[in-house]
Amino acid sequence: MQFVTRSQWGAHPPKDDFTPISGTQGVKVHYEGTPVPADLAGADQHGRCAGRMRDLQVSHQANEQEKYIDIAYSAAVCPHGFVFEGRGVHHLQAANGPGLNSQHYSVCAMVGDEGLTIPTDAQLGGVRDAIEWLRRDGGAGEEIRGHRDGYATDCPGGPLYRWVQAGAPRPGGTGPAPAPPQSYPAWPGRYLRNYTEGGDVRTIQGRLSERGWTITVDGEYGPQSERIVREFQADKGLEQDGVVGPVTWAVAWTAPIT
Repeated sequence: MQFVTRSQWGAHPPKDDFTPISGTQGVKVHYEGTPVPADLAGADQHGRCAGRMRDLQVSHQANEQEKYIDIAYSAAVCPHGFVFEGRGVHHLQAANGPGLNSQHYSVCAMVGDEGLTIPTDAQLGGVRDAIEWLRRDGGAGEEIRGHRDGYATDCPGGPLYRWVQAGAPRPGGTGPAPAPPQSYPAWPGRYLRNYTEGGDVRTIQGRLSERGWTITVDGEYGPQSERIVREFQADKGLEQDGVVGPVTWAVAWTAPIT
């Protein structure tokens, strides 16, 4: 786990003492629910993430309606997979809603409802890291839920919630892929990269061709396919690794054509 402590990201002290808790039933996953710059996911942009944490804390502490004493989340995860300590372990968080805050810790992925809306694979891995940290050190139970489970909200957004519903699999692991809507083909269950071939490669090539990308549809994932996938990922604010995992696959069907 790539962990960033409160002191490392420059947190202000809480406005009051945290309420101690011994543990929770599990963890709820959140998103920011406001625009997040798409370019924040760039490989050279991690230096901006600590500042985003500071901005979130300032915003929360200034919220007169909620009366937050600190950033509401137990932890937050940037697009590069780093876990930023929020309120941390054994402290009551404040993001899940009235009557719900003691039941689950909260982990917020730095994605929003505009701009960067699809979590990167590194980010999904970081959310899993945060969940496992909260289980190991904070007494969190086995439940993994979305914020909308039990509270009327769109959080954590469609793409992230589908991942939660699928059991929050670690990218590249053996867990199930995020469950896609029935309106597009299911992710084939393997990562498509250079020198793979087959009908699933032909499917993603065909989809990118339909979206206007100049790509040969031959079922062979060569250097041209990798280059086009990187360009597509850059266009959609995704991690630019040239590999078609569950997130890139889903975005090929769900993101608006620009």
